[in-house]
Amino acid sequence: MRIPLSQYNFASLDLNSALVDNLASLGYTEMTPIQAQALPPILANKDVIARAKTGSGKTASFALGLLNKLDVKRFRVQTLVLCPTRELADQVAIEIRKLARGIHNIKVLTLCGGMAFGPQVGSLEHGAHIIVGTPGRIEEHLRKANLNLDNLTTLVLDEADRMLDMGFQQALDDIVGYMPEQRQTMLFSATYPAKIEKTARRIMQSPVTVEVQDSHNKQTILQTLYQVANNESRVEAIRLLLQAYRPETTLIFCNTKIDTDRVANELRAVGYAALALHGDLEQKQRDQTLVCFANRSASVLVATDVAARGLDIDALDLVINYQIASELEVHTHRIGRTGRAGAQGIACSLYVHRENHKIGLLEDYLEENFERNDLPDIALLDQPVFYPPMVTLHIAGGKKQKLRAGDIVGALTGIDGIPGTAIGKIQVGDNWSYVAVTNEHGKTAFNKLNEGTLKGRSFKVRRLRG
Repeated sequence: MRIPLSQYNFASLDLNSALVDNLASLGYTEMTPIQAQALPPILANKDVIARAKTGSGKTASFALGLLNKLDVKRFRVQTLVLCPTRELADQVAIEIRKLARGIHNIKVLTLCGGMAFGPQVGSLEHGAHIIVGTPGRIEEHLRKANLNLDNLTTLVLDEADRMLDMGFQQALDDIVGYMPEQRQTMLFSATYPAKIEKTARRIMQSPVTVEVQDSHNKQTILQTLYQVANNESRVEAIRLLLQAYRPETTLIFCNTKIDTDRVANELRAVGYAALALHGDLEQKQRDQTLVCFANRSASVLVATDVAARGLDIDALDLVINYQIASELEVHTHRIGRTGRAGAQGIACSLYVHRENHKIGLLEDYLEENFERNDLPDIALLDQPVFYPPMVTLHIAGGKKQKLRAGDIVGALTGIDGIPGTAIGKIQVGDNWSYVAVTNEHGKTAFNKLNEGTLKGRSFKVRRLRG
């Protein structure tokens, strides 16, 4: 299905006028390719399978569709959006709320694992129009009769391929059993393996399939291959690339959890602020790892493909493939993490001689010949490693202690404080807060928060270690 983009902007769609006005206020006028293809059938209430990478604007596609048909006066759960990770669910809920600003009294509730169960039960008792969550926690609430889907009209599976990769097939099947057969189902996926096709056949009715081809090319992403002598040489090659490019943010993909930990440990041993991200981490560890990397207080994140789904990183300077991805489509998804929003990205892939056949298959798949280069000079390893530009401070207080971002800024910039330009991202949770500050002002910021007060109270402060 191909739609001439020149014929469409958001105002041309059969959307609620409040949604159109809000889109205009947000500066959204022209649709992305996936929005132009997916929105017409979505608004026609058809089941839709959409294949598009992260960062393509897919969230707005299904969010506008579900908001357009929502009956606000009917205070029942009408939409369920399932995501593979808590981080992605949080992002999706934020985007839905942003797009729904022009329509009053819409309630969006997030239900994810890794969060206290009791408060979620209380929130469900007060009702919601839209639920966004992870399969395990949604299935648990359904099983315990805390959540009722009898009035559901829309089901969205976001990043469906990774949900199945993470072992949520049974939970998905169980969840679908609690909802009406007559509903609209939308399935969004970066890749479309056979198991996704099987799931789609089971839960969808005559779906319309739309697909946006990835437009990675030499103008948007510079891809380079580097041959290494053996597996033991890969970490040294990564160090050379880091020293040559000196990026603020680097995402390194490994195929296994064991390699992820090993690579991160070896990089830390020589001085890099490197963190590992994989499925064996506890939720608290995962949250703090993502905060450090997103705040630029850790320079390098070493991750598995599943764990990296849903990362919300504004500007990623460099992607390194420690190994060639096991599936060709996954390679495209990996390198799509860099070179977004019109900026050129850099993707480097390491391989050994026996992997030449994989390179050939990948070049045929992408219809592109990769550049092959020699690794940078070994002398670069004698130079000092670089440090991240920011530090992240953890404050043991949040919304339940009446803290706001403005309170933290005020405390930091008060008498003998730091300039406002030295403050980066601030996140305030129920019982915690994170604030990023530049390295040069890190010690002053720590002392101001640790020795001073917020809302007239003292809070314990510590530095998160990248």
